[in-house]
Amino acid sequence: MSIARIKKDDTVIAIAGDDAGKTGKVLRVLPKKGMAVVQGLHIVKKAIRRSESAPNGGFIEREAPIHLSNLMPFDPEAKKGVRISRVREGDKLIRKSKATGKALD
Repeated sequence: MSIARIKKDDTVIAIAGDDAGKTGKVLRVLPKKGMAVVQGLHIVKKAIRRSESAPNGGFIEREAPIHLSNLMPFDPEAKKGVRISRVREGDKLIRKSKATGKALD
C-alpha cells in the first residue's frame, strides 16, 4: 500500500460504486487489504444465528469495507472530494487540500 491519504476519523466521499456521491466518517482503515470501513457506506445484510443475545437470529445491517481507491477525502469548504498534498511544516508532515490549501489534519 502506498502513502495513507485516508485516516481514521476523516470525512470521505465515495467516488465509485453504488454509494457514489455519499459522504461518511471513516471508522476503521485496513491498510494490508487497502480498504476502509465508512459509516453509512456499503451497507450489507449479515445473517446471525440464534444465541442468547439474539434469541430469534435473523439479519443485521452493517458497514462492510470499501476499497480506498473508491474514496476521496472530503473538504467541507470546497464541498467536494479533493486531492491532497503532503507538506512539511516544521518537523511534521501535514495533509493539505489541493483545492483550498487548507490542512486536513
